[in-house]
Amino acid sequence: MPVPWFFLSLALGRNPVVLSLERVVGPQDTARCSPGLSCHLWDGDVLCLPGSLVSAPGPVLVPTRLQTELVLRCYKDTDCDLCVRVDVHLAVHGYWEEPEDEEKFGIAEDPAIEEPRNASLQAYVVLSFQAYPTARCVLLEVQVPAALVQPGQSVGSVVFECFEAALGAEVRIWSYTQPRYQKELNLTQQLPDCRGLEVRDSIQSCWALPGLNVSADGNDVHLVLDVPEEQRFGLSLYWNQVPGPAKPWWHRNLTGPQTITLNHTDLVPCLCIQVWRLEPDSVRTSICPFRDDPRAHRNLWRAARLQLLPPRAWRLDAPCSLPAEATLCWQAPDGGPCQPLVPPLPRENVTVNKALEFPLLKGHPNICVQVSTWEKQELQECLWADSLGPLKDDMLLVETRGPQENRSLCALEPSGCTPLLSRASTRAARLGGPLLQDVQSGQCLQLWDDDLGALWACPMEKYIHRRWALVWMACLLLAAVLFLLLLLKKNHVKAAARSRAALLLYSADDAGFERLVGALASALFQLPLRVAVDLWSRRELSAQGPLAWFHAQRRRTLQEGGVVVLLFSPGAVALCRQWLQDATSAPGAHGPHDAFAASLSCLLPDFLQGRAPGRYVGAYFDRLLSPDAVPALFRSVPVFSLPSQLPEFLGTLQGPAAPHPWRLAERAEQVSRALQPALDSCFRAPGTGRGMGPEAEHRT
Repeated sequence: MPVPWFFLSLALGRNPVVLSLERVVGPQDTARCSPGLSCHLWDGDVLCLPGSLVSAPGPVLVPTRLQTELVLRCYKDTDCDLCVRVDVHLAVHGYWEEPEDEEKFGIAEDPAIEEPRNASLQAYVVLSFQAYPTARCVLLEVQVPAALVQPGQSVGSVVFECFEAALGAEVRIWSYTQPRYQKELNLTQQLPDCRGLEVRDSIQSCWALPGLNVSADGNDVHLVLDVPEEQRFGLSLYWNQVPGPAKPWWHRNLTGPQTITLNHTDLVPCLCIQVWRLEPDSVRTSICPFRDDPRAHRNLWRAARLQLLPPRAWRLDAPCSLPAEATLCWQAPDGGPCQPLVPPLPRENVTVNKALEFPLLKGHPNICVQVSTWEKQELQECLWADSLGPLKDDMLLVETRGPQENRSLCALEPSGCTPLLSRASTRAARLGGPLLQDVQSGQCLQLWDDDLGALWACPMEKYIHRRWALVWMACLLLAAVLFLLLLLKKNHVKAAARSRAALLLYSADDAGFERLVGALASALFQLPLRVAVDLWSRRELSAQGPLAWFHAQRRRTLQEGGVVVLLFSPGAVALCRQWLQDATSAPGAHGPHDAFAASLSCLLPDFLQGRAPGRYVGAYFDRLLSPDAVPALFRSVPVFSLPSQLPEFLGTLQGPAAPHPWRLAERAEQVSRALQPALDSCFRAPGTGRGMGPEAEHRT
């Protein structure tokens, strides 16, 4: 069941009821001023350009207060429009500067200088008026006689009549002078709607204005318009922004009763509704029902974005004005709360959608901007994180300057601002003297400076390095000792790193033969030899493919002066013969990891062209293959029977670095013992298929 939210009934300002309004006859705008002043309204509107603040050359007129009054501008008794009368109060601001020579030596004033001091003052006062969808600026010329010119005193007021506005609209009025000597005055006013009885009887368009109410139902908001079936009317939703004109968000021309549904996430405090009949010169009635709604304020903060603009500016983007303040704070890299800096940002409401400058001399990554309400912090962004890098472990020093060139320095820490050279047990107190010397010697970066004080960012790296220097030296010494011990204990690994490389190629006939190859590779690795075999590189082999893996290993082995070992088995012999019988088609590989079959296209050209000696070695196991089973092409290189010819095989593999024969025999015995379990297991396996036992030899 929808709950009534807000009915289209608004009052003027804080007054609950509009009783009666003065009537003004005629369409012309006019201006009048207090007795003693003269004023003139310029014809037509002017551009709304406040300009920058300038210093007053002497006494000048400035606006001090704005007052408004509602009147009815009538063309006939029952044909009136709502109009806003504006009363601008003026005062004299500034003084004539006394020449220094006259003050010192009492020289008589020059009559030419005295004359402008006794002259009248003239000012150009601008009134800026905004009420959606209207925006106007008028110029009032005001002159004050010399008799009324008293610095700091009010001289009277000037009245402008008047700005026409829609019923129920929210109007904003600004006043300033050209040129502008001070911040502009501003005033916001909510106008009555057609439900004010005195207004209803005087404005014809109020007699048949569409009825509108707003209600909420769960997460939805309903705009209910109660109008006759055939009546056409316009409905507009807009953001009533400050500063600048209102921003339309949604507009429709509709007929008859309507219910418009909005999601609660669309609500913001400045979302207003305007409704009017689709007739010439019809009155538009506006309502801003979500100004005090908590959900609208939460949505506004969710939509707000704080942006940092190069080189040292920032902007708060939001659909509505925000009752918030902006402050600078210092964010330490330890992740603690950002500590407010006072000064330099003035504590005043943030102007949204406008770039604002930081009053800083230099940027620093630890300086952040906080935007907060009186209840809690809402937004925070740190300066130029992309250009200045991460947070630094710098110490922020706050300098306070007093009279007679007295100054004091304190360091901003989580516990507060610690005075330098104090006896506190904090890091800043312990390093107070060196930090003070850093400031005096110019090693600290000055972030801000004015008559009241300054901010300094002092790097702390050298103090951190000095404190931990002994610890680092001890760690380095310990690391050096451990490294030497590691070198001594792993001497055999170093020897292996300097030993010859060997690439083992074989045909994966069956699991038993693969175990035998693995045992041989492990035994050779202990000699030491740098052994490469596909059994130890299955992941790399799967990723690159057998042919690419073989190419890379063969090139590396031969470039390092190593040797390629061909382990012949019945399966390998069959593959070689198949290739030699039909050289135009490579034999199919036994599996995804069979590097032998993939390597034949690269091996055979080396043997056919005589490049194999010194680079290749052949080998086979005694009980798996007979000597004459090895194809004649591969006998151009040494072919060894294992384990019977292990000493010669090991001497060939190790090359010039091979040890004495007795040492070779000892190593051959070690390799033979390592191979024996795998050989026994291989020959005991039942049904081992190709290449097992004398019958297999006979078949080949």
